[in-house]
Amino acid sequence: MPSSYRFIAIPSSVADSVRATLTAPRYGHPAHVEIARGYGPCRHCLRTFRVGREERILFTWDAFEGVETLPQPGPVFIHADSCPRHAEDAGFPEDLRAHPLTLVAFGRGRVHQGEVHVTDGAVEAAIEALFASPGVDYVHVRDMQAGCYDLRVERRAA
Repeated sequence: MPSSYRFIAIPSSVADSVRATLTAPRYGHPAHVEIARGYGPCRHCLRTFRVGREERILFTWDAFEGVETLPQPGPVFIHADSCPRHAEDAGFPEDLRAHPLTLVAFGRGRVHQGEVHVTDGAVEAAIEALFASPGVDYVHVRDMQAGCYDLRVERRAA
């Protein structure tokens, strides 16, 4: 059964540009390449890193890029090598279910509408509960321990 939500990773054009220039988009900060010391995930394919085995690039990304005018930049990682972007209609990324997550609901204008902590992998139920509020336009998925932005969830257009 198809999901009624879109699971949105950073655009391929951004990942390709960061890999080519080792520069953060919009901010121009230098990006840093290292062997993965943490599980991630890659914000492009939304798969966790193989610690000690894969190279990853750390750079500054605005979690509200393309959605809001007021930015909230922070650190994110992508694979140093090319990887396929997580398909928006592929459902919630399976690799992330094993990690404690914070789901933050927003209305337009970056208005905080609520948040839920998920530690048991039951992400869809938490997403449904957040979107049940009429003021919620999108949800950020963040790592509960590091606080880093992972992906955005939006309702699928009718």
